Amino acid sequence: MKTAADAPAPSLAAPLSVEKPAAPAKAKSIPSSRNRYLGRATLAVIAVAVLLWGGRAGLHTYRYVETDNAYVVGHFHQVSPQLDGQVKEVLVQDNQVVKAGDPLVRLDTQEFEIGVEKARAAVAQAEAQDKETIAALAQSRAGQAEARAKVAQAAAQVAQTQAQLDLAQLTLGRNEQLFRNSGSTTQAELDNAKAAADAALANFHAANANRDAAQAAVDSAAASFAATEAQVTAAKANVAAAQAALSDAQRKLAYTTITAPNDGRIGNKSVEPGNRVLAGQTLLALVEPNVWIVANFKETQLPRMHVGQEVELAVDALPGLKLLGKIDSLAPASGALFALLPPDNATGNFNKVVQRIPVKILLASDSQEAASLLRVGYSVVVNVRVR
Repeated sequence: MKTAADAPAPSLAAPLSVEKPAAPAKAKSIPSSRNRYLGRATLAVIAVAVLLWGGRAGLHTYRYVETDNAYVVGHFHQVSPQLDGQVKEVLVQDNQVVKAGDPLVRLDTQEFEIGVEKARAAVAQAEAQDKETIAALAQSRAGQAEARAKVAQAAAQVAQTQAQLDLAQLTLGRNEQLFRNSGSTTQAELDNAKAAADAALANFHAANANRDAAQAAVDSAAASFAATEAQVTAAKANVAAAQAALSDAQRKLAYTTITAPNDGRIGNKSVEPGNRVLAGQTLLALVEPNVWIVANFKETQLPRMHVGQEVELAVDALPGLKLLGKIDSLAPASGALFALLPPDNATGNFNKVVQRIPVKILLASDSQEAASLLRVGYSVVVNVRVR
């Protein structure tokens, strides 16, 4: 009887036959009619968009001249002191908004206050001297009047002594005739008549001398009066000079407070308390809020441009904001001619370069509200409609 152990073992060399599942059939890649329609539609839309964009760009090029060489500009003040001094206070901060007349910087005032006091003392001294010369002029005028009165008095004495001399000479002549003809007059009476005539003649000469002396006194008083008048004029000139010096000292004292020349915003502040500054040294800058645009157009773009044309503005720093403006004026020369070293095309090799002309553009009234958003130096794209 056979057991399971007696059964023959399977051969290891016989291959096992395992059936593999059949591979699925590969799908055919044939585009559907729907996909073809979508592709063609997309291409058509793109073509239409390109045509529209090109047409719009062409129409814009036909109607407008454009430049991106444009910037926001404005009044730019370099604030500096008008005299040397030491900074005591700085009353503003960077980028602060100020009004015209607001104090910005104060210098030490002690030196200039002393100058004002000295000038006031000089004015008081000059005024006192002026009053003294005016009093001397009045006194000289009185002396001149007195000298003239003495001349008149001396003239009256001359007339009186002339009359006395005439009477004495007449009496002497009568006595001499009587003495010679009839002897009715004594020698003593004749001698008395001669003495009286001589005395009258002496008095006449003395009166004439007094009149001459009085006239000389008048001339001297007139000269003294003229000299005093000159002193009064000089004294008044001294007063005027002293008052001018006082005004100058007060002006310098006022200059110790540096104020804003206009409304604006502070920038480039380079001053601190304690600094020693010189006259004309730039301490800070002030930019006014009123701004405009300067666009540098090519000379080939200018033939169709004129003052008053409307302008569209796009500011790089303010995307999406569209501003309107008008051409205010065109520069009288190209920007190159205003350069520090203008080109000289008559020397060396010549290469023709299209020149650019600065054009000033003002913001329209309905765009003025947006002016506060602009800053001097912003880049701007300018489009001017010429057709």
